[in-house]
Amino acid sequence: MGWLPMGWLPMGRARADWRRDRRNDTQDGGAGMCRLFGLTAGTARVRATFWLLDAPDSLEAQSHRNADGSGIGYFAADGAPILDKQPEPAYADPEFVRQARHAESATFVAHVRYATAGGRTERNTHPFAMAGRVMAHNGGFGELAAIEERLGGYRDLVLGDTDSERYFALITAMTDEHGGDVAAGLAAAANWIARHLPVSSLNTVIAAPDELWALRYPATRALHVIERPAGASVGAPGLHVRSATSSVHVAALHETDSVVVASERLDGEDGWRMLAPGELIHVGPGLAVRSRVAVPDPPARVLPARGPDPNIDT
Repeated sequence: MGWLPMGWLPMGRARADWRRDRRNDTQDGGAGMCRLFGLTAGTARVRATFWLLDAPDSLEAQSHRNADGSGIGYFAADGAPILDKQPEPAYADPEFVRQARHAESATFVAHVRYATAGGRTERNTHPFAMAGRVMAHNGGFGELAAIEERLGGYRDLVLGDTDSERYFALITAMTDEHGGDVAAGLAAAANWIARHLPVSSLNTVIAAPDELWALRYPATRALHVIERPAGASVGAPGLHVRSATSSVHVAALHETDSVVVASERLDGEDGWRMLAPGELIHVGPGLAVRSRVAVPDPPARVLPARGPDPNIDT
């Protein structure tokens, strides 16, 4: 299936999954899971302060429920990836707050961690950087020896103990196998894991200096996207919650279009949309959002989730 403009609804079996998924996502509980955040403003360098600290359900607020680590990944003016992460909750980490207020980049990836694989250490804290890209993951899978065998020499890219970093190494390997096409590499990696390993969730966000990719798979965990045109912050629900510092940031972001991906809808705006199970989106430098179902089949083996997803898509 080729790329489609965002706003489509999947048809046939995928559409039935979408409807069933919406019903499942109205359940409460199950707060023990990582949270993802991705932002791209195309080629404009902005700050992500509002979403990270000041939105009604900012990543800092979510870290009270996910306290095993926090991190922000972004890019220097020369395109070099920068990671700032600690095995501490965002609300208790002054460095997270400082970077959230002052880091400037066209793209960001942030994560608050609920550890399921790998100890509470800096090297196991998201995001991760490989091949000039930054990635964070929400979910898990088993049988890591099998993916390490598939990685071959790419195993050397893995520094920590998490399944997430091995997932990123497989994405990197398969991106190289597909001539540098990140979307193709991400789809191939997720399909390989879905066929060969027990899976709970492969939700992921990947950023390059002026591009963003996001995958939701399968239906067990939520991932939302919103396209925000320049000027959308004026009078929008929730955007009045600003500190003196972040109001400068929001004014700057107000001047440019942006796209945000997040595990939870971070504010009260109406434009949030839940990705369909298996849906992969790509946002390029011009901020056109392309979408396709890249992982169409359910996992061969499912690891049970720790309770239903608390996110609601209405």
